[in-house]
Amino acid sequence: MCLGVPGQILEVIGNDLGIPSGRVSFGGIVREVCLAYTPEAQVGDWVVVHVGFSIAQIDEEEAQKVFQTLRELGELEGLDAVTDGAGGREVPS
Repeated sequence: MCLGVPGQILEVIGNDLGIPSGRVSFGGIVREVCLAYTPEAQVGDWVVVHVGFSIAQIDEEEAQKVFQTLRELGELEGLDAVTDGAGGREVPS
């Protein structure tokens, strides 16, 4: 089964090829992600990421629903809370 995980864009980065990428936070874990499929996404937006590619934009409410489902499935063990990705408020688990 393939899984797309929500993350919040912290920074949009350009490159020499003109392919947008960005630093995305997944509950505090930050990874670089290709934003080519969601070029309209901006800092603060939530995206669904699959194998390093942002494949869709979603709102924060939907992202939190996904995190809750992952918690219920035991896929976020050890993650006590999900932050807004920018070091801001904490959303209780």
